[in-house]
Amino acid sequence: MKKVVTFGEIMLRLSPPGFLRFSQANSFDVVYGGGESNVAVSLANYGVPVDFVTRLPKNDIGEYALMEMRKRGVGTEKIIYGGNRLGIYFLETGAVSRGSKVVYDRAHSAIAEIEKGMIDWKSVFKDVEWFHWTGITPAISQGAADACLEAVKTASNMGVTISTDLNYRAKLWKYGGDRETIMTELTSYCDIVLGNEEDAEKHFGIKPEGLDITTQGEHVKAEAFLSVCKQMMQKFPKAKKVITTLRGSISASHNTWAGVLYDGKTMYKSPEYQITHIVDRVGGGDSFMGGLIYGLMKYPEDDQNALNFAVAASCLKHTIKGDANLVTVAEVEKLMSGDASGRVAR
Repeated sequence: MKKVVTFGEIMLRLSPPGFLRFSQANSFDVVYGGGESNVAVSLANYGVPVDFVTRLPKNDIGEYALMEMRKRGVGTEKIIYGGNRLGIYFLETGAVSRGSKVVYDRAHSAIAEIEKGMIDWKSVFKDVEWFHWTGITPAISQGAADACLEAVKTASNMGVTISTDLNYRAKLWKYGGDRETIMTELTSYCDIVLGNEEDAEKHFGIKPEGLDITTQGEHVKAEAFLSVCKQMMQKFPKAKKVITTLRGSISASHNTWAGVLYDGKTMYKSPEYQITHIVDRVGGGDSFMGGLIYGLMKYPEDDQNALNFAVAASCLKHTIKGDANLVTVAEVEKLMSGDASGRVAR
C-alpha cells in the first residue's frame, strides 16, 4: 500500500480514573489523541505507511505528543513547530444512563495559530496515495481552515484521493468563520465523505426526506440516510462514496453499531453489533474511518468488505481505553468472521 497522510490537531486528553466525575478527581489519566491522529494510528497498526501532519509547540508536552505518534509507527517528519501550547480536552467517562462529558481547553493552541504557507504541501504529498482531514480542523480557527484548504487543493492537483469525516462539533466554530461556506468548499474536493445526518444538516442544511430520524427507530435509519446520500452526491459531484455510522444508544454502556455506504448506485449495509459493555467510545468514529481507508485500499473492488472491516474495527475500539484503536488486521478479521466470543488466545 502507498502512503496516507492525515492533517489535524493532536491534544492532551485528561480523564478522571475509571468512571469518576470531574468533581471527584484527585488525579487525571493522560492520553494523547485527536481525530486525524487517531486515524493515523489505526492505519499504522494495519501496516499502512502513514504520516501525521500538525503544528506542535517546541516544549516537553509537544515532544511527548510526538513520541506517542512515533511509538505507534506513525511518520512525524512533516510536522512543523511553533506556538506555545498543546490543546487539551478533559473527558468525564459516563456509564449506564449518565453520558460522557467533554470540556475543551484548546484556544490559542499551536495549530489554532497556524497560517497558510507554513506547510509545504507539495513536499507532504510526494508519493502519497490518500489524504484525510476532518471537519474539526477548519472549526479550530481561520488559519487552520486556510491551511486545510491549501492541503485539499494541492492534493487534488496531485491526483491524491481525498477523504473527510465531516465531524460537526457544536463546541467549536467560535471564531466567526462561515461554517457552511468553508465546509462546502473543502468538501467539494473530496472523493470519500463520512458523516451522519447531524453533520449533513449542520454543515449543509441537508435533511432526510420523508422521515424524521429523531422520532424513528434505529432500524429505519439506514433507509432514511439514503436520501441524505443522494443529496450529498448532488451537492458534491466529485464524491464517489458517502458513508455513515449507525449508532443506537441504548445507554452510555450499551450501543448498537453498524454502518452504511452508498456509491451512487447501491446502498451497502454492514452487520449490526451489540456493544454491551463499552470501555471507551471516544475515537469510535475515527477508528471507523481508519478501518474504512484501509478497507477501500485493500479491497478496491469490494465496498461491502471494506465497510464490514470498518464497522468491525470500530466495534473493537469500544473495548480499548484511550483515543486510538490499538487492534490488528487479524483481530478485525476474526470478528468479521463471526467470532465474537472473546475467548483467551493461547
